[in-house]
Amino acid sequence: MKREILMNTTAQETRVAILEDDLLVELMVDRPDSARIVGDIYLGRVEAVLPGIQAAFVDIGTEKAAFLHVSDLAKEEEGGEEEEPSEEENGRGRRARRYPPIQELVQKGQDLLVQVTKEPISTKGPRVTAQISLPGRFLVYMPQSDHVGVSRKIEDKEERARLRALATEILPEGAGGVIVRTVGEELTRETFERELTSLLSTWKQVQRRASKARAPAVIHREAKLIKGIIRDLFSEKVDSLIIDNPRVHEEVRQYLDSVDPELIERVHLYQDPLPLFDAYEIETEIHEAFQRKVILPSGGYIIIEPTEALVSIDVNTGRYTGKKDPEKTILRTNLDAAREIARQLRLRDVGGIIVCDFIDMESKQNRERVLQELRQHLAKDRARTKAFQVSELGLIEMTRQRVRPSLYYLQTAACPCCGGSGRIFTPETVVRRIERAVRRVGVEAKEKSLVVRVHPEVALYILEDEPGFLRRLEAEGRLQIHLRDDPLMHQDEFRLLAGPGRQDVTQRYARG
Repeated sequence: MKREILMNTTAQETRVAILEDDLLVELMVDRPDSARIVGDIYLGRVEAVLPGIQAAFVDIGTEKAAFLHVSDLAKEEEGGEEEEPSEEENGRGRRARRYPPIQELVQKGQDLLVQVTKEPISTKGPRVTAQISLPGRFLVYMPQSDHVGVSRKIEDKEERARLRALATEILPEGAGGVIVRTVGEELTRETFERELTSLLSTWKQVQRRASKARAPAVIHREAKLIKGIIRDLFSEKVDSLIIDNPRVHEEVRQYLDSVDPELIERVHLYQDPLPLFDAYEIETEIHEAFQRKVILPSGGYIIIEPTEALVSIDVNTGRYTGKKDPEKTILRTNLDAAREIARQLRLRDVGGIIVCDFIDMESKQNRERVLQELRQHLAKDRARTKAFQVSELGLIEMTRQRVRPSLYYLQTAACPCCGGSGRIFTPETVVRRIERAVRRVGVEAKEKSLVVRVHPEVALYILEDEPGFLRRLEAEGRLQIHLRDDPLMHQDEFRLLAGPGRQDVTQRYARG
């Protein structure tokens, strides 16, 4: 599979696009006003301990207190069910099953060194762990653990055994634990020692800063987007890294010269006048990542609807109707949808609970085939995913690791007209609301004259579709009514102005 990374850098924004077989699969954006904090280490102060949910809230200086679960604070109790760590790229293992009461581990007012594992999302503050990990290019160092592991993506058993033995031999006793990352395959002893020494030095700096700091305080910042991408993603599996900024290009080359010189020849400076993302024709794909509707190669389409609780994805055949066999038509559409859903989840960075409503299929074998297609393409995702069996309703429920808000929430805001619902009242509905409000004015009999301000679309509807509307209201309420159009108003709002000073009385009379 052809794999490329594109970096577009300006003073105000850095964008990183990952392409697989010339198709955009991931987009990361970094701006000064929305800096990432995942991986940052803080000295926090415990604000509250909640035994009922085995959690605490920690003040780390962010707008909302950070959430700390007992599983991110303690090891399992003796006798608990121990699970082999997942050895994911971030170095944190799967959580154990049983823990002591959180009030025995942490108290209100206590200072605590914590690391952010999840950005603030919607109304929730960041999530943190007290189990610190420091990622390098080849290793993840875990100072409070004694675990030695190897990324499961390194499949060769002999190489895994060699790396584990090497790590066990080199790691000083009592110094902590490490996990060898995927790019650490065929890691030499010299490189291992050099990176471990660097990570141990970083941890000592963290400890020194924490001992002198006053909570809440930032102790250590994780690498920014570009350096993080080079450290975590750029390897022999990437065919080329293309950068459109000469300064960033030189910085990347210098960094690689110190950690992996063989990769330097794959780094290219883009100097064409045509913008980099335009040259690779991915600006359109980025724009489409914010649309509800995604067209499939077969002619069908999927609808992606983010909600507060979950993301729903609906699959439709659209204009693709096949020739004779309906089951084959549906199967092809569903297989196309499975591939596209996996790509869109990565591209949009969608997390949490996701429900996919595929088109109903009679054949159990076909349903299983669609599920396997989805799982096969989800396996390419760096985020942890889990897709469950097709339910009795024909739905596939799945989860995807959520570390930060999705691209949709990061780069869009709720529409001021519809309040984020995506719908507004029709002109006819607005007119009925005006009618009810004006009748309330007439019942009170305090006003003799009323100005009704509306959007031009609503004014046009009244004049063309209900020309007798104003005369009827004037007669019923014994009022003089003046209609005024205002292009600055939203289509589904109106204003009632009364009295000598034309005071706004809308809130008083408009109740629905």
